[in-house]
Amino acid sequence: MSSHKHHEHLEKIKESIASSDVLSAQEKSDGVKKVEEWIAEDKGFGLLYDELAKLSAKFEPLLQELGLD
Repeated sequence: MSSHKHHEHLEKIKESIASSDVLSAQEKSDGVKKVEEWIAEDKGFGLLYDELAKLSAKFEPLLQELGLD
């Protein structure tokens, strides 16, 4: 996956987290911070799913909705 496409996916995840109606304010904050860390550090995309799932099980269905499971 190109770096540009990788960044687009991360931004899409960040926007979905921020606008989610199932995540608490704290979960949203933690999730957005985690995605921003990944954007800044440009880590491997496959590991982000696991990192967000560790924060809360509520992230898993959100990522699946985006087709990122």
